[in-house]
Amino acid sequence: MDRTTITPQPLGPDTLTWKNFGDPRALLLTARTGLLQAMHPAISSALVHQSDFFENPWNRLLRSAGPILGVVYDGPRAPDTGRKVRDFHKGLKGFDDHGGSWHALQPDVYYWAHATFFDSMMVGSDLFGHPMTAYQQEQAYEESVQWYAMYGLSMRPVPPNLHAFREYWDHMLHDVLEPTEAVLASLRPEAELPAPFDWMRGPLWWALKPGVRHVPVWIGRGLLPPEARALLGLEWSAAEERALQALFAALRASWPLVPSPLKETARARRGRRWIAESQREALFT
Repeated sequence: MDRTTITPQPLGPDTLTWKNFGDPRALLLTARTGLLQAMHPAISSALVHQSDFFENPWNRLLRSAGPILGVVYDGPRAPDTGRKVRDFHKGLKGFDDHGGSWHALQPDVYYWAHATFFDSMMVGSDLFGHPMTAYQQEQAYEESVQWYAMYGLSMRPVPPNLHAFREYWDHMLHDVLEPTEAVLASLRPEAELPAPFDWMRGPLWWALKPGVRHVPVWIGRGLLPPEARALLGLEWSAAEERALQALFAALRASWPLVPSPLKETARARRGRRWIAESQREALFT
């Protein structure tokens, strides 16, 4: 399929992406997504040389999350949000550890970052108790193409269908990703981990820091594709796998007790309001 002619169309509340990407439990997959991104040589170089990621990693991750969620949930504003996210990366360029030049807006580099979000969303759909049928997986992939189109970049690296995406994914795991400086540094426990935001400093952060330092990376390590774990030389025991599965089983069991408004992110709730407002305006114009 020719992807070069796609006109960006915002995703709506009836899409699988809307349902899955806005699940607040997906925050638990942040480390998995970040580790896979950091294994790309160009992204690693950007993190190491042109980012404040290592000074305050959780602040960097949480700052990025809102705009990326907006590309899915900003309704009619989503294409503008996508272009803003793209333009954040305009000045990022340099050389990787092999001396190869890169730019953050190179289609193959930017698409890899997007691919990790899509793949983690698919993993999350299983973990959170709403696995997709084969047809729904194809539908979710087509939605991911629309999602990516809103960045306004070349569609050249976008695989034509889900089968081709899986081949692309395997190629990245086996032929492109590396144990880069950024990902290895992310896996090392640091002596200091600053509070993501000023308002969290003090007793609140003292209580949260041990869990924030260790649990997300442990979950990320467990959810990495086996090929990525092997590439990084990481071990993962049967006991750890049982503990991880028990954690997600507990989340699934307790989810019905969560109040409905808290079952999607604030950005998703805002998107619903914007779409409803746009529909009301359309009725009177």
